[in-house]
Amino acid sequence: MASTLAPKCPVCGKAKSQDFTPFCSAGCKDRDLLQWLGEGYKVPGAPVSPDQLADHFSGDAGRDGES
Repeated sequence: MASTLAPKCPVCGKAKSQDFTPFCSAGCKDRDLLQWLGEGYKVPGAPVSPDQLADHFSGDAGRDGES
């Protein structure tokens, strides 16, 4: 017999709320956003130098990031 578990908040593990999906509350939603903004979460990839960033955003690079 397959058991279906209710989806849980990825921050605290409580049952998710329809209003704040996939979180249980505005507090957990905000906490998750602050983790991204404060670099608590990171997407793996090669380090990028400040010069590479400046070149990318100055318009020297193509739309897809290629020169």
